Amino acid sequence: MDFSISADEQAFRDSCHSWARRVVAPGAAERDRAGRWDPAIWQSFADQGLAGLPIPAEHGGAGGAVLDCCLANEAIGEGGRDAGFNLSLGAHWVIGAVPIWLHGTEQQRRRWLPGLCDGSLIGAWASTEPEAGSDAAAIRTSAVREGDEWVLNGTKTFITNGPIADVVTVLARTSERGASAFIVDAHNTPGFSVGREIDKMGCRSSPTAEIVLRDCRVPAANLLGPPDEALWRIAFECFDWERTVMIAGSIGGMQATLDEAIAYARTRRQFGRPIADFQAIAHKLADMKINLEVCRTAVYRAAWLKQQGQPHAVEASIAKALVGDLSVRNALEAIQIHGGYGYTKDFAAERSLRDAKLTSIGGGTTEIQKLVISRALLGSSGE
Repeated sequence: MDFSISADEQAFRDSCHSWARRVVAPGAAERDRAGRWDPAIWQSFADQGLAGLPIPAEHGGAGGAVLDCCLANEAIGEGGRDAGFNLSLGAHWVIGAVPIWLHGTEQQRRRWLPGLCDGSLIGAWASTEPEAGSDAAAIRTSAVREGDEWVLNGTKTFITNGPIADVVTVLARTSERGASAFIVDAHNTPGFSVGREIDKMGCRSSPTAEIVLRDCRVPAANLLGPPDEALWRIAFECFDWERTVMIAGSIGGMQATLDEAIAYARTRRQFGRPIADFQAIAHKLADMKINLEVCRTAVYRAAWLKQQGQPHAVEASIAKALVGDLSVRNALEAIQIHGGYGYTKDFAAERSLRDAKLTSIGGGTTEIQKLVISRALLGSSGE
């Protein structure tokens, strides 16, 4: 198995890292404190040709492969040091634009993908509800056909990009056992509104909100994919992209956390020498490196399998579970290395911990990942 990347891939990764370090990193701590999204950074991201990275060129995108998206996301996470921005770009890519590319009609693709690819539109996916998180099949939002329209009623929550999205794909129940997906114009659809913005512990520069649907009338032409099949055909595929491509941003964050811990350990002096000279600190750094490489290997293996069209659900869940656990562990080690300073907002280690925790919750909790893995091991019946 070849784990190397080509010279072109390395150059692409380097360009993403350089852009993020130059544009995203400045002000990241301030945006975190304020919980502020910066449209100028998004515009710069789009100007790099990255807003439509996973979408084929014929639809206005860059035609990037799965691994290209991972490399870009990791590099931006490492260089930009703003997990909130990675969360928003990931949501725009893999659960905003990708479902329309993969499941949309030609008319839907022509209408929405050019804007999503040039960054003039921001995408979002609305599935989670107050009573339906890990149990996606329990959604209560309903959609009823009335002539040439569908009428949607319900409330969504924890919607990444909710306050800034122009295009929101909404999952709604259309029969007793079936759910369908609808592409909703967030600005010109009666009955669609953004509710309460959610004040989060981490990834705070990524806006998150409730979405309220009150007799929300969506043209029948905006039905995405076959009716009643969206949960299994589209929603679960979104989870798959989250667990392979979106999670790569956390790898970049782990790398940045390790680099900062090394730099601090080399310069912080106690008892007349750098704390890096003490075995207790050196071993913490070694543990952080081990954790990082375990996660990186798992993520890229799952992404490679996906790119090859091979079965990868278990590998993706393994990667997600590992990153959910070990990114938090690395952040805790970084705080310990920084000592009292690590407990303050003066250093990024504190932010690393808050940002990392989302990885074990969003896109399917660690407990759900273990359920997926165990079912594969035991058979879906558990026998």
